Amino acid sequence: MKNPFFKKKNNIKINDILRNLNLKRQKINFAVEDIKELDNASKKDISFFHSNKYLDKLKKTNSRLIITSKKFINIIPKNISIIQVPNVLLSVGKITSLFYPSALHDFFDTEVMAINKKNFINLEVGKNVLVGKNIKIGKNSSIGHNSIIESNVEIGNNCHIGSNVVIKNSIIGNNTNILDGAIIGKKGFGFFPSKRVNFRYPHIGSVIIGDNVEIGCNNTIDRGSLSNTVIGNGTFIDNQVHIAHNVKIGKNCIITGQVGFAGSSSIGNNVMIGGQAGISGHLIVGDNVQIGGGSGVIKNIPSNTKVMGYPAKNIRNFLKENKIKWLT
Repeated sequence: MKNPFFKKKNNIKINDILRNLNLKRQKINFAVEDIKELDNASKKDISFFHSNKYLDKLKKTNSRLIITSKKFINIIPKNISIIQVPNVLLSVGKITSLFYPSALHDFFDTEVMAINKKNFINLEVGKNVLVGKNIKIGKNSSIGHNSIIESNVEIGNNCHIGSNVVIKNSIIGNNTNILDGAIIGKKGFGFFPSKRVNFRYPHIGSVIIGDNVEIGCNNTIDRGSLSNTVIGNGTFIDNQVHIAHNVKIGKNCIITGQVGFAGSSSIGNNVMIGGQAGISGHLIVGDNVQIGGGSGVIKNIPSNTKVMGYPAKNIRNFLKENKIKWLT
């Protein structure tokens, strides 16, 4: 799908990429279509491999040009060309900026104007509502006071947007409620630390919110870096929850207040998470999982399990261990 939010530079060639990374130029100089993650890349896209966590995706990828480090050279299939770099993710950030120079920043939309409700079907609006160009809002929806819907955002039918909400770089399904103060589609907290200056990672993804979803007050949902941040159908999210870039939350989940998701974590269907729990990045939580309040999840959680504590463990073991501590 063509990215509706960020304009891509075309005709980027391999030698443009090598020059950007301060690497030696090659005789081959064919054009590269885009930069994408392993599971979304086509034969014309450049991709990257930096962790054994993604070995299954590497085996299935269609990409024929991959950025990696010396550590993983022998893992890459023989039919894939390699660009070897010292720091894979830093190099990916630089190349993404080459393809999408406007994605590095998060400036406000200068083209927003006061909404004209006559352009939409049965839309109810509050005071001081601003919208950008090319937005789509379905019938029988509403937008509260002082909210901003930036350019190219899509909102489905029967949706209700609260007051003081900002939505950018997002596509929202039908029958979804977004409560007061939510910020959706801002850039994620992705950067590479350096002693001299931190390098900001560009975010070219979107936020995709399904049907029959509720987003609580003062939630912050970051757009994806290369892939999208996704909230599945029927999921309800309480107040003051932070969802970082590339997080995937499944269908019919219940997430209570002040839960935090680090980047690229994946949550299954019918998951219930208690208040103030934290989910570390790049983890997989299976279906029908229950996570107790205040827990810290730092490893994958299989489906149909209940966990609690820090680090989160099987709830029976947690209760048994803590009972012993109380008795002593």
